[in-house]
Amino acid sequence: MQADVTTLDAKKAGTVELPDDVFGLEPRPDILARMVRYQLAKRRAGTRSVQDRSEVSYVGGKIYRQKGTGRARHGSRRAPIFRGGGKAFGPKPRSHAIDLPKKVRALALKHALSTKAKSEAILVIDTCELKEPKTKDLKARFSKLGLGSALIVDGAEVQEAFAKAARNLPNVDVLPVQGINVYDILNHEKLVLTKAAVEALEARFK
Repeated sequence: MQADVTTLDAKKAGTVELPDDVFGLEPRPDILARMVRYQLAKRRAGTRSVQDRSEVSYVGGKIYRQKGTGRARHGSRRAPIFRGGGKAFGPKPRSHAIDLPKKVRALALKHALSTKAKSEAILVIDTCELKEPKTKDLKARFSKLGLGSALIVDGAEVQEAFAKAARNLPNVDVLPVQGINVYDILNHEKLVLTKAAVEALEARFK
């Protein structure tokens, strides 16, 4: 499929061919859902922790004699049954990451790109370059292009001036092509690709 190429000033700059095997698939919500779950699980810190009975700071001796008191027999104040005792089977630091085959992850990215292409939410621009890192100027250019919530993907490196100008804009994220991912694509209304990003994606999936 063909897509029009524009500049940051909303002027036409030719056309580019988007490969059908990357941007022309019929989106499968099940694959996208699996990938989003994989990404969100992997980013969880997994650092929560509570003390079990071996870690609670209490004297470990028997709290009262075994017989003759009329009360239930107990051995330690650290037991989970007591207030201030250790937690039974409480959370400990662990990884929440789940496995997902590499081929499924690659396919999910294709389906995410195809989802944006099918809904006509992809914009191809020639370059993402600014002379000065001015957020106000970039915001004016984005308004010409009709961009509000947008993920902007450049080539191997993002120009420093452009990245600085865009980082103060709400709902706008800028990534190099290596960082493109399913969650960020679906989490923004528009996907903005540079010509360099399109070429890199085409080479990546060959």
